Amino acid sequence: MPQKNRYPLPELNALPEDIQARIREVQDKSGFIPNVFLALARRPEEWRAFFAYHDALMLKETGSLTKGEREMIVTATSAANGCLYCVVAHGAILRIYEKKPLVADQVAVNHRKADITPRQRAMLDFALKVCLRSNEVDDADMDALHAHGFDDEDIWDITAITAFFGLSNRMANVTGMTPNPEFYLLGRVPKAKSAA
Repeated sequence: MPQKNRYPLPELNALPEDIQARIREVQDKSGFIPNVFLALARRPEEWRAFFAYHDALMLKETGSLTKGEREMIVTATSAANGCLYCVVAHGAILRIYEKKPLVADQVAVNHRKADITPRQRAMLDFALKVCLRSNEVDDADMDALHAHGFDDEDIWDITAITAFFGLSNRMANVTGMTPNPEFYLLGRVPKAKSAA
């Protein structure tokens, strides 16, 4: 049976002004409203906290993780958590950042066979261990990442992104959040050029 939203999506015009403004900004940039923005807006205070932490992790300018690598972490760990919404949505963003139409599928299914660097493979090995067996993380895991040029702040970022999207995956799964159809083609099909 196809997934369906278990909680009705609120009407955009019924939301607080600050949330409406942020959602309209996203809509203007992407051409659609990603369902996560409306699904979580039913609780405005939680929405604000969620997106503040999301932005702190995913939009930060410091550290050595690229935007594409951050999306690799989300895509790989969301696949491990069985989250259709996040794999589809963040896989689309990953394809765009990396300019590789196949990378998101590869990372979601088996990052060890993906067309990524050894450094990125080590990063995802660690992220998946944090996702599935965080109680087993030890100094050897840190040493392996240091050997690939990650510092302790990068390791914190990998961990925090994995943990934050673990929360997101669970909310998406339980609420029945469905991926927007637009996500499926992003980064796979070249954008149509507008007539000048």
